[in-house]
Amino acid sequence: MPHRERDDTESEYVGQYLGEYASVSSIVKEALPFELIAVVGGIVSGVILSGMTSELELIPGLIVIIPGVMGLRGNISSTLGSRLGSAIHMGLITKIDFKNRELTNNIIGSMVLTVIISIFLGFLGHYVSVLLGFGSAGLLKLILIALMSGFFSGLILSFITVFLAVGAFRFGFDPDNIVTPSIATIGDILAVMMIFVFARLVLFL
Repeated sequence: MPHRERDDTESEYVGQYLGEYASVSSIVKEALPFELIAVVGGIVSGVILSGMTSELELIPGLIVIIPGVMGLRGNISSTLGSRLGSAIHMGLITKIDFKNRELTNNIIGSMVLTVIISIFLGFLGHYVSVLLGFGSAGLLKLILIALMSGFFSGLILSFITVFLAVGAFRFGFDPDNIVTPSIATIGDILAVMMIFVFARLVLFL
């Protein structure tokens, strides 16, 4: 195939690809249902949180770290989803294969970030609570709750993100329109549930 003809074919393919994935109708049609689900998910998170009044009373400082854990989970997992979406579009990830370095490095990187920031969040939650006079259940307890809830919710979300990103692309959807709102919603619910579970466990220590 002559060089010019090949370039024209590639340009036509790129134009068609961008036309499918970058059109306003495509973005709205794909993203809107998941954005609506995200709103409902936020309400579900609030309902779960409202049932944690006894834990909040018995573990001083817990209320300070909850928004941090929820934000941490959504931010890291959404970033993972964006990176996976980019890798999928570039052809670096074509299927769910945990021998793929691009895939495993992204998962491991997100988990390392989760551990580091969760420990920092526990420290911050303790000292901010003490400085503001809210009282604290103790540095170790707050670090343990932040670390365990962050780690386990992060591990679950990492696998959900991988399956969602690859699955969305295989069904002809743009992962960038679907993964971020979906993971943000699932992340909020999962983070609150994990905080609830590990706060309960810490009460028995």
